[in-house]
Amino acid sequence: MITHIVMLKAKENTTKKELEEIKTMLEELPKEIKELKHMEAGINFKKSDRALDLALYSKFDTKEDLAIYATHPAHLKVVELIKQRCEYTRVVDYEK
Repeated sequence: MITHIVMLKAKENTTKKELEEIKTMLEELPKEIKELKHMEAGINFKKSDRALDLALYSKFDTKEDLAIYATHPAHLKVVELIKQRCEYTRVVDYEK
């Protein structure tokens, strides 16, 4: 099983509504990408110097399924929105 975790730091002018739009788009991806077995997305509520703004937790059966997800048009649409509204992202992928 492959776990894919992404954390995003929003640009200063990004609104909560815009973060909600990203979250909603992410949560719709399992309906469009059969290789995506599980997806959770959440917006951070705690203010801290170490805090990021949005996190994504997803599961795949194989590394190949993760690669399919990464290049799927529905995912790439969300990625474009993330690039517009976020300063940076951090990712961890691991196998268990």
